[in-house]
Amino acid sequence: VQLQASGGGLVQAGGSLRLSCAASGLTFRTYAMGWFRQAPGKEREFVAAFSLSGSTTYYADSVKGRFTISRDNAKNTVYLQMNSLKPEDTAVYYCAARRNGGSSSDERNYAYWGQGTLVTVSS
Repeated sequence: VQLQASGGGLVQAGGSLRLSCAASGLTFRTYAMGWFRQAPGKEREFVAAFSLSGSTTYYADSVKGRFTISRDNAKNTVYLQMNSLKPEDTAVYYCAARRNGGSSSDERNYAYWGQGTLVTVSS
């Protein structure tokens, strides 16, 4: 299984980026996908995810209303559209895949992880 995240970069505060995560080696449509991030000197935290059924999306309070998670099962890809970016959104962003039950925001429920893509938001 491989999860390849891309789309990170340097952006000014208020700008937008779209992250992509291409999956291979798994039956993509059967996995719930999520995004997490880790800022310098901090623990990794939940950002956004789909429910196992795919019918519900979940967001951290800090990104709600600014970020949107979506997926294209035909392309085996999950996206994270990030708008109105803030300096505190600076982090390495990771995509992850799970089929376990439990909380979508608990990283322990995710079996597979991408390598991360760096997002830097300048003030």
